[in-house]
Amino acid sequence: MTEPFNAAAYLTEHRVTAGDGDRIALRHPRGTTTYSELTEEVRRVAAGLVAIGVRPEERVLLCMVDDVELVTGILAAMYVGAVAVPSSTMLTGPELRKLVVDSRARVLLGSTEYATAVTAAADAPDLRHLVLTGDTAPQVPGVTGLTWAELRTSGAAERPYATWDESPALWLYTSGTTGTPKGAMHRHVDIRFVCETYSSAVLGVGPDDVCLSAAKLFFAYGIGNSLFFPLSVGASAVLEPNRPNPTRFGELTAEHGVTLFFGGPSFWGPLMAADLPRETFATVRNGVSAGEALPARMFHGVAEQYGFEILDGIGSTEALHIFISNTSGAVVPGSSGFPVPGYRVELRRADGTVITGADEPGMLYVSGESVCTGYWCRTEVNRTVFQGEWMRTGDQYVRGADGSYTCLGRADDVLKVGGIWVSPTEVETRLLEHPDVAEAVVIGVPDADGLDKPVAYLVPAPGTHVDAEEIIAFCRAGLASFKRPRTVVEVSELPRTATGKIQRYRLRELASTTVVPAPSAPSDVAEAQA
Repeated sequence: MTEPFNAAAYLTEHRVTAGDGDRIALRHPRGTTTYSELTEEVRRVAAGLVAIGVRPEERVLLCMVDDVELVTGILAAMYVGAVAVPSSTMLTGPELRKLVVDSRARVLLGSTEYATAVTAAADAPDLRHLVLTGDTAPQVPGVTGLTWAELRTSGAAERPYATWDESPALWLYTSGTTGTPKGAMHRHVDIRFVCETYSSAVLGVGPDDVCLSAAKLFFAYGIGNSLFFPLSVGASAVLEPNRPNPTRFGELTAEHGVTLFFGGPSFWGPLMAADLPRETFATVRNGVSAGEALPARMFHGVAEQYGFEILDGIGSTEALHIFISNTSGAVVPGSSGFPVPGYRVELRRADGTVITGADEPGMLYVSGESVCTGYWCRTEVNRTVFQGEWMRTGDQYVRGADGSYTCLGRADDVLKVGGIWVSPTEVETRLLEHPDVAEAVVIGVPDADGLDKPVAYLVPAPGTHVDAEEIIAFCRAGLASFKRPRTVVEVSELPRTATGKIQRYRLRELASTTVVPAPSAPSDVAEAQA
């Protein structure tokens, strides 16, 4: 039976009622925001959304930098019973437009930093209002443009909409295994659940913690790190609008006394390479990693160099956050750790039978209250991924004798670059638009740290040859930058089966001995985590 619950109120005004009104909720470039100030700002933005016609359960799409406006926009949408849809700031205008169209959003909130992509995306049939930060209202035919200041002129909402724990609250788009964007639909109760399980039981987040995340708020990982976890207990989050940079994040850690530092393997490697003073991280009690399996050398390297343990784990957009994790003082380097309290996991063979012993690989399934209700309008894939209370993750895992779980990789050809799924088909489609490319195949090749990087094998058009730098620049121009190939290899033909299908495994075998992409660099971190 459903019960009244509004996640936005739980993260804001309930903290004020609990006596945290004067505590710092957000630390950002313009200063700090207390819980009382945050609650008032959420109510103002909520009133503005209602004034422009946002109704309960309608989608409000956001493409914004990590700052107070994005936080209040997400919370205000949920406060009025609408569905917040934070989207990647790395998408091009046409890529972002696909999400606007698919979600049928009537309102799009954007930052001036992404005005070009946001205004291009506003050419969508259902969109009615476009709001941008800054002093100038956007001009898009058929759409009412507003500044953020104009949105806030309708007073303040008196109370949250009477949502239930089961009411829709948040959509997060993931490309997943098909390359087609899919909106994972989350309820208000899902947010409370991840706070009461992973945040509380594993990290032990408390009111004196200060959280800093390299992953941005539009990620499931980032929105937990910088919004749900700290605000659920009266702690504070450090918001950095710019792309993550090891030196800058070191400065933020020292300045704010960060206690929980969230990143991924594509951040930890460059952080080690930056060779910052050890005392920079004196206040950090734990690092946290997700998105890709953390190489054991990074765990040991950060611990030796900077003095704190990284707790690696696996989560997903569909589960909202981490459901298998290492714990402080009991890390099994190279593994994802152990099931988080509140979740159940199983390994299954190809025939569906459950593996009960150790050291036998299988497909990872997870069950827990934070698993989304499904993908928006994706019936076929829903029937494959969501099976009763269980979700098929698509990851191959093995359980050790100690009960820890170790990732063996994906069960399909989709790549994970900087913690983000990349569809080879999408990259290949872009490559084939180049006049010098006749055939294209993109595979993942591990770099020196074992992290996948996209490598393109290309057959040139007759009478031409491929210029690697030009090809990579061409991909940058038409795709989000992190999707670009890191290496381009020209071949005369592609290996195929008797029926004409590409033998990707043969290219992987070839690449394993001839192609070794460079380890993650700071620029890769910026592109993958921005």
